[in-house]
Amino acid sequence: MTKIIRSPFFYVGDKYKLMAQIERLFPDDINTFIEPFLGGGSVFLNTNANRYIVNDLEANIVDLHKLFYSYKDNKEIFIEELIDIIKDYNLSCSFIGITAPEELKKKYVKTYYAKYNKDGYWKMRDSYNNSNDVKLLYLLLIYGFNHMIRFNNNGKFNLPVGNVDFNNNVYTAINNYMDFISQKNIEYYNMDYRRFISDLEIEKDDFIYFDPPYLLSNSEYNKMWDEEKEEELYNTIDFLVSKGIKFGLSNLLIQKGEENYILSKWMGKYNVYDIKSNYISYYDNSIKKSNKEVYITNVEKTRT
Repeated sequence: MTKIIRSPFFYVGDKYKLMAQIERLFPDDINTFIEPFLGGGSVFLNTNANRYIVNDLEANIVDLHKLFYSYKDNKEIFIEELIDIIKDYNLSCSFIGITAPEELKKKYVKTYYAKYNKDGYWKMRDSYNNSNDVKLLYLLLIYGFNHMIRFNNNGKFNLPVGNVDFNNNVYTAINNYMDFISQKNIEYYNMDYRRFISDLEIEKDDFIYFDPPYLLSNSEYNKMWDEEKEEELYNTIDFLVSKGIKFGLSNLLIQKGEENYILSKWMGKYNVYDIKSNYISYYDNSIKKSNKEVYITNVEKTRT
C-alpha cells in the first residue's frame, strides 16, 4: 500500500508508524485477513485483503469500530453529528475554526486546550456515564488525556481532559477510515481471542496477525496479561502452524534492558525480523533506546 492510513482512535503504541516495516513482511496475496487483537485498527487499515475478520476483548473499542462502520456510507452525516455535539458542549474544534482565545493561549502556552475544554469535557463525560452513547465515547477519546479509554471500578469513564482538539488530523483520519471500510467486507467481533480463532474456518490463503498485549509493558492495555497467557498464545500459534495456517506476530522482546525470555525461547523456530520501534508507554513518554521490538512469522519474506 502506498499510503499509510492512521486510525481515528490515535492509540499510543499504535502500529501506524511501523506499518511500512511490517506490511512488507505480510504474504503477497491475502484472502481473509484475521486480527484477534484489533485495538485501534491501524494494521487492518493498511493491509490488502479480500475480506477482514477482526476482534478485540475490549467491548468499548469494538463498539467504536462498529459505530464508524454503521456510517460507512454516510461519513458527512457522521462528521456533522460529531461537530454538533462538540458545539453543544462548547468544546474547541480547530477544524472549523473554534479555538481557544489568544489570551488563554498566551497564559497557558502548552495547555490552553485543556484549560478551554475542561468544563465542557466534564459535562460530556457525565453525559456519557449516564447514557453510554458511543458517539460521546468517541469524542471523549479525542479530547481525553493521551486518547485513552479508561473506566473506574464502578464502570464510569474517568479519564481527565487532555490538551487536544478536534483538528484537521482527526478529520483526515475519520475520512480515511470511512473510505477504507466503505469498500471492504469487514466483520467485527468482541470475544476472547481463543474462542474467536476456534470459531473460524481458516484456509491456506488466509493470514492471521497477532498484536497481543506486551508482557513487558505497564500500560493500561497490558495490565491483565501475564506469563501464563503469553505461553498460551504461543501454544495456540504453534497449533495453527501445524494446520498450515500463516501468521505474523508483533511483540516487544526487550524493554529497558529486560528481556521477554518466553518470547526469545519460542521465536527461534520461525522467521524473526527486527522492527525499528519508537515504542512509548502511557507512563513514560520518552523513547527507550534499550527497547527491541520484533516481528515473527512463518511466511517467507517475498518483498523488501
